[in-house]
Amino acid sequence: MKFFFCVIGMVMIVEGLPYFAFPSKMKEMIQMIISLDDANLRKFGFVLMLAGLCIIYFVMKGQ
Repeated sequence: MKFFFCVIGMVMIVEGLPYFAFPSKMKEMIQMIISLDDANLRKFGFVLMLAGLCIIYFVMKGQ
């Protein structure tokens, strides 16, 4: 459980960095995301999840 919360904390740090470092650029990015249709946004989300799964698989396989 300790590892899980550590991972959640790291994800929150990585997710928060762009908003802290580049707030105006993040506003532009959010406007661009709003303009995407649902199908493209869903495909983008799927690709991100698949990439994350692959990273986890290869890291855990190497241990």
